Amino acid sequence: MFSKACEYGIRAAIYIAKKSLTEQKVSLKDVAQAINSPEAYTSKILQKLAKNGIINSDKGPTGGFSMDKEELNKVKLSTIVFILDGDNIYKGCGLGLEKCNEKMPCPVHNQFITVRESLKIMLETTTIISLALGLKDGLTFLKR
Repeated sequence: MFSKACEYGIRAAIYIAKKSLTEQKVSLKDVAQAINSPEAYTSKILQKLAKNGIINSDKGPTGGFSMDKEELNKVKLSTIVFILDGDNIYKGCGLGLEKCNEKMPCPVHNQFITVRESLKIMLETTTIISLALGLKDGLTFLKR
């Protein structure tokens, strides 16, 4: 459903948010290990998130990645998905067909509309802090 970059981006944001709750900055290596992602790939994703103001990237001996505590309640999953994957998740065919529409629907077209609408609501109402708190409390996990 999401691209690999988007999956890693969501997981990275959750991990960084969890650490930011206790005012800790994390290194690229820490993030990559925590989300089980290659460092070079993680670096590109974090650069995109930083460029779009989702995370902070500070250089130097006291540098690292973090998120502003005040912003944690504002960042929604939909924002991260849009930055990394665009809005294709709301438009694409459930079977990946190029010419799927209401006039010539694929076999799952009508069912997928409902799934897509539910997904959009979930992404637009879920904050990074709510996911980070579940991680912090040991109720959820980023890797097995």
